[in-house]
Amino acid sequence: MQQPLVIVGSGLAGYTAAREWRKLDRERALVLVTADDGSFYSKPMLSNALAGGKTPQQLASFSAEQMAAQLQAEILIRHRVLQLDIDNRTLRLRSDTGAERTLAYGQLVLALGADPVRLPLNGDAGNELLAINDLQDYKIFRQRIADAKSLLVLGAGFVGCEFANDLLLAGYQVTVADPMSAPMQRLVPPAIGQGLAQALEQAGAQWRLGWAAAAVDHHADQLRVTLRRLADGAEESLVVDRVVAAVGLRPRRELAQAAGLKTERGIVTDACLATSASGVYALGDCAEINGELLPFVMPIMHCARALAKTLCGQTTPVVFPAMPIVVKTPAYPNVVVIPPANVAGEWRSEQQDGGAKSLFIDSTGKLRGFALGGTAVGEKAGLLQTLNG
Repeated sequence: MQQPLVIVGSGLAGYTAAREWRKLDRERALVLVTADDGSFYSKPMLSNALAGGKTPQQLASFSAEQMAAQLQAEILIRHRVLQLDIDNRTLRLRSDTGAERTLAYGQLVLALGADPVRLPLNGDAGNELLAINDLQDYKIFRQRIADAKSLLVLGAGFVGCEFANDLLLAGYQVTVADPMSAPMQRLVPPAIGQGLAQALEQAGAQWRLGWAAAAVDHHADQLRVTLRRLADGAEESLVVDRVVAAVGLRPRRELAQAAGLKTERGIVTDACLATSASGVYALGDCAEINGELLPFVMPIMHCARALAKTLCGQTTPVVFPAMPIVVKTPAYPNVVVIPPANVAGEWRSEQQDGGAKSLFIDSTGKLRGFALGGTAVGEKAGLLQTLNG
């Protein structure tokens, strides 16, 4: 008897891979394993749901039971994978009741996701930081800030800026701290981030750019955060009600490492999403595809479609077109296409009335990426056509 396709993870990557595969194979058994309740929801909505009054229940589009019916699948909710045995093609699972079982697979897809980066902070309140990475985190976040007025957001990347904008719209006092000199500077030129910084400041945000958190301590019913300026080591204290950490994600690779799969920053795969173990594939936030981490929605969609064909016997490398990232900051909209990591070139930026445009031009003079802010986002369609032409 043919063993089932098993997918570990019920996030966007796991469910999308299952949907795409089920379009091609209506007969073979499918099992999904997930540590949570298996609800289907859009993770990117977590960073802009608060101002719209969205509850965790409203963000969940379908229950595990509904997804099982749609996919003709068995979904094992609240089960953790204790061990992956690549020689015998089995998983050892434990449910939240403590019961253990062994699950055999024919092919295995790891869609394990990623964990929030935990800052190594001094102080007695490091466990008070809120990191919103899934629906349960969002539920806790809403509960913890219900009686708060002031919040500090650590991290001014895409997600940190989205949370800051959403919190401002929800009526909170917001301060944003980041070691860099402009928001989103790790991925886009300062011209784009500066426009966003100005817009959020006008909306009420206070910035601590060039400052990193050094310690978090309890201070009566609040938190005292010690910030250190990177330029000269100067310190200042900031007292707030809550602290939100948005400083990045770390791919979940421990299960793969323990099983002997090749890992580096993530679970290493080739262009067909195959890992170093026969019959085992990876996609989503946990996967390092041809040396790149791609923790965004559009890469997941392209990966899922290609992987579905590969799992059905038609080996298909994933090919990524230009994939725009829409940063959900209504105060100053942003659209970014990150240039390929291995391409040499330079950013060329220009300010516009109410916006900014930055183009990444390679050594041959070809457009390879762009970042648009404010009113300049209207140029997205034309630039995408150039990139994909």
